[in-house]
Amino acid sequence: MVMIDPRTAGRSRPQGSGFELFVWYLMRVTGVMLFVLALAHFSIMHFLFDPSQESASWIAARWGSLAWRVFDWTLLMMVLFHSFMGVRTVLLDYVHGTRARLLSMSTLYIVALILFAAGTAVVMTLPVVA
Repeated sequence: MVMIDPRTAGRSRPQGSGFELFVWYLMRVTGVMLFVLALAHFSIMHFLFDPSQESASWIAARWGSLAWRVFDWTLLMMVLFHSFMGVRTVLLDYVHGTRARLLSMSTLYIVALILFAAGTAVVMTLPVVA
């Protein structure tokens, strides 16, 4: 039987003080933020308010608040950032050719920028119904 030491399991912290170390720490911070924001979102949307009892006007009223827009935008950005940096790590681990890595990373960054821009545009430009 193979025993795995829990202290050495997972991706180790990069050595030095470069961009990889920054991304390594940021992945941990966004993971914790996602845990807190997702639990808050789920609790508010499903425990405090019963979705079967709410109408579309409740959603419009919620989105009319700047605080809710900032909360939802922050949750969306943490999901996007954490997921794309995770895919970046996988690509760095498994794509070895220089051209293939350049193409895959470029595609990843372009898709990420498009989704960040689209998510921001949707959250900030939805009409406020009073």
